Amino acid sequence: MPNVYIYVVDRDVGFAPNPFHGYCSLATCKPGIRSTAQVGDWIVGVGGRRLNATGKCIFAMEVTRKIGFQEYWDDRRYVDKKPIRNGSSVRLLGDNIYHRNGASSPWQQADSHHSNADGSPNPDNVNRDTKSDRVLLSTNFFYFGSNAAAILSHLLENLGYQNRMGHSIFTNKASLELINWITSEHSEQRNRVIADPYDFFQSGKRYIGKGSTLV
Repeated sequence: MPNVYIYVVDRDVGFAPNPFHGYCSLATCKPGIRSTAQVGDWIVGVGGRRLNATGKCIFAMEVTRKIGFQEYWDDRRYVDKKPIRNGSSVRLLGDNIYHRNGASSPWQQADSHHSNADGSPNPDNVNRDTKSDRVLLSTNFFYFGSNAAAILSHLLENLGYQNRMGHSIFTNKASLELINWITSEHSEQRNRVIADPYDFFQSGKRYIGKGSTLV
């Protein structure tokens, strides 16, 4: 039985997770999830109070591949995930941002949503993101964004889920019921971006590494 990781999505810009270009990726933030989740596990992002989406599913992704930052950077399949800061909103939010110039060199951070306003590396974001040199990728995902799907209340109650900081891990019948509901109820919405992220209008802004404010 797979582990099901559930956490509250505080900011839904389209960066973490990034559901674009045919893959749903979790490549930044959430180092605790990225370090421990394995292929076959599920990650579910539930809305919170700031987004007025408590109890709603913003995204769900089965981990179908797990790789390191350098492989993510070098693999041509993910080149469109690299940010272009004078590009479209989607390209502004590319999450393929870490690479090294040599095996023992420090991580380089591309000009991105996690950089400073002038494009220079943001130490707070670099330190948090690189606590885990792992990228979670999915070709079996559901991204609802601002059209977040209301989860049946009894499914969350059976889990004992609470809307709180951090993530929870479930491996039981109730968590399997949640995944079965998502995959069956929304089968026609698999591997699609159903709606723009809640905070997509702020795609050009940066996250400074603290709180929820984008600048």
